[in-house]
Amino acid sequence: MGVVNLTCWGLGAVLIAFGYLRAKGPWDRYRALKAQEANISRYEGWRGTRLRDDGPSAASLMAQELRRQAQIAGLVAIAGFVLVFVGFAVH
Repeated sequence: MGVVNLTCWGLGAVLIAFGYLRAKGPWDRYRALKAQEANISRYEGWRGTRLRDDGPSAASLMAQELRRQAQIAGLVAIAGFVLVFVGFAVH
């Protein structure tokens, strides 16, 4: 094991942890917003009326932003996994 291997493994582990921690909050909030939107849609279907207009709601715009943040953090975690595998491949 060389210094390059250990550096790749360490940096990869840090990126995986950082990406996970950064993605967890936005992803949980995104799922909660989607569940709330599904609940509103069920209520509208049950009641037979529409409570909202056809434009995008603030919640849907926030859901898009949260999904984007979670995707970026997921890419950071994937880069960490790649570094860990590179650490095994480098001799």
